[in-house]
Amino acid sequence: MSDNSSAAVATSQARVLTPFDLAHDAWEYSIDAWQRSILFLDVLNQRSTHYHEHQSKTAPNVLKFGWELEVDGRKLSKPVNYALVRIVPPDGQRPDKYKRPFVVVDPRAGHGPGIGGFKPMSEIGVAMKAGHPCYFIGFLPQPVPGQTIEDVARAEAVFLQHVIDLHPEAEGKPAVIGNCQAGWAVMMLAAARPELFGPIIIAGSPLSYWAGAPKQNPMRYTGGVLGGTWLTALLGDAGNGKFDGAWLVSNFENLNPSNTLWSKHYNLYAKIDTEAPRYLEFEDWWGGHVLLNAEEMQYIADQLFVGNKLSSAQMTFLDGARLDLRNIRTPIVVFCSKADNITPPQQALDWVLDLYSTVDDIRAHGQTIVYSVHESIGHLGIFVSGSVAKKEHDQFASNIDLIDVLPPGLYEAVLTPKDPTDPAAEFVTGNYLLRFEQRNLDDIRALGANSEADDREFATVARISEINLGLYRTFMQPWVRAWTNESTAEALRKLHPLRMQYELFSSANPFLQPFLSSTEWSHSFRQPISTDNTFWKLQQQWSDWITASLDAYRDSRDNAIAAWFHAVYGSPLLQALVGLRASDIASSPRPGDDAMHRTLVEQKISELKSRIPDGDPREAVIRALLYIRMPDGVVDERGFNLLRRMREETGRGVKLSAFKKILREQFLMLLIDERSAVNAIPAMLARNPDLASRMKGKLDRMIELVGVYSKDARARLAEIEALFESSEIHMPPEKGMGVSTEGQSVRSPKHH
Repeated sequence: MSDNSSAAVATSQARVLTPFDLAHDAWEYSIDAWQRSILFLDVLNQRSTHYHEHQSKTAPNVLKFGWELEVDGRKLSKPVNYALVRIVPPDGQRPDKYKRPFVVVDPRAGHGPGIGGFKPMSEIGVAMKAGHPCYFIGFLPQPVPGQTIEDVARAEAVFLQHVIDLHPEAEGKPAVIGNCQAGWAVMMLAAARPELFGPIIIAGSPLSYWAGAPKQNPMRYTGGVLGGTWLTALLGDAGNGKFDGAWLVSNFENLNPSNTLWSKHYNLYAKIDTEAPRYLEFEDWWGGHVLLNAEEMQYIADQLFVGNKLSSAQMTFLDGARLDLRNIRTPIVVFCSKADNITPPQQALDWVLDLYSTVDDIRAHGQTIVYSVHESIGHLGIFVSGSVAKKEHDQFASNIDLIDVLPPGLYEAVLTPKDPTDPAAEFVTGNYLLRFEQRNLDDIRALGANSEADDREFATVARISEINLGLYRTFMQPWVRAWTNESTAEALRKLHPLRMQYELFSSANPFLQPFLSSTEWSHSFRQPISTDNTFWKLQQQWSDWITASLDAYRDSRDNAIAAWFHAVYGSPLLQALVGLRASDIASSPRPGDDAMHRTLVEQKISELKSRIPDGDPREAVIRALLYIRMPDGVVDERGFNLLRRMREETGRGVKLSAFKKILREQFLMLLIDERSAVNAIPAMLARNPDLASRMKGKLDRMIELVGVYSKDARARLAEIEALFESSEIHMPPEKGMGVSTEGQSVRSPKHH
């Protein structure tokens, strides 16, 4: 059939409207629109009721799990408004006492706690499903007078030590998840107290605050547009020493005006018969505004968002301890998304570029850094999306022990759908195969990074901020504080636009009552219309036009802000006035090399070199496996799960911490002197032939499962097989593994 004839058929099947049809559509639409409007107002009224009920609670949260208080931060020597609670497993679930506990830390960024356990399928939910005990660190709406960010960090250290003490048989320290703003708090504490941590997962967490893609990520320009952090100080003073978190929520909402001003509520209106429960559930968290001490917020703004001092090791605690993220000794998993306009991948990852010059530098500090970049999920979806929980968070929780034993270096976590035909499918947890592929710093730079000129501009903002803050504190602050008291501060909080909307649609509004009186009638006689209705289609088109217009406004606004920022702070004159020259900042600030650390590294290298010939067949097989797999640069869960199963079948055996130590040492020995390390394998095998034979079987099974793919890896496999042959350790022919001349692994015929 030709295109013209197809179009004719489609036209003939299209609805032909008569004046009567239009009148009928208009009548149906008017009834539906009236009922929708009543039901829409009723949902907003319910939202206001929920808001006031939520705010009246002593410890409001949105956790969907039962919990029991473990440690109340208000009772510590330096009291804070934080608390540690134990998550009570649902009926039928019982944690494994040998598995490390998970601790989820929620962000205090304007909202209340609970987002990490907002749904049954969440960070907490998947960790419990994997058999891990779970704990949650949350907070109360009101800060303890005088508490500081450092006080909160020290309280969290007490919480983690308490969790460690509760699980003496657990294999490994707690895995800690820091969401959004909690991510930098967790990293600060881990830098100061690394001995308290197992693997760290930071989800949607900003650590490099100046970073971003060119002409994108407008939130990073806010400090420059406002002239620095003096406005933060003003709001703290106007709040009588407390900063209203609703202002932070406003900043998030301003990023996407089409959603804030239209789409979110139009979606509720258009789906009023089904959308209300989901809308109200989310609004309970989004509207749970909390307060911070003015000193806490000023510290965050000055030291982090404008000063960008965390990733350059310029921050210290009062006892003089320098917060250097290079001190962290446990694996760090960074989970971010390209569609996140609050914490873009650059802000989540560029701290690695600020701290390290090469991947070898990462290894020299004994660090393991893993990152995963989602293509499309938004900022909140990183924590609350069910699809993300079922995929990324589920795999991180199920494979947390594998993450803990990864050799030092930089990796990307790659998830692929599970292949049921894979002979090793039984060793894949969940519906996805998780593998870790080695990366270098250029892979992070490819996501977008600042130029030298960009860094000078942000450094200029930091100095302008110090000047303006000094002017405010000298000339304005005394007057503001003189006119402020708790009554005026509370009045200002109630008049905040985000809070006013709850009052506007509350039952206390007499103008709302006549409409709400029709709610029962609207439910009882509901007459929804078809989406084929002419006026419904016009409504949808109108909504699309409003959304597009607001998006166009947003893009124009953001482009104008970026242009203004670069024009003002890129001025050589302004930079010179604040004492900066082009040569002052050649790149992102990077802390200098520590002479003591260099000495320790040299001593460690010398010690490892002297121990290369040492070890038994266990160390020899691990060294051989690492040697074979290094050219492929990939680690996946199948081999590790095989080892875990073998270990379970033969008793607990070597502890996970001991296995991690062996693995890392063998990996570093190969990096230091690869040839000597390989040549030492026969002598290591000869020390215990029986154990060597058993370990060789495990090596063969491992290679069978994961395969070798590159030409270099296949050549290394042949070399290792020859070394084992020279040690008179043979394997049955049917379990062997041939070496292909093509670019793929080859298993024995019985496994094809």
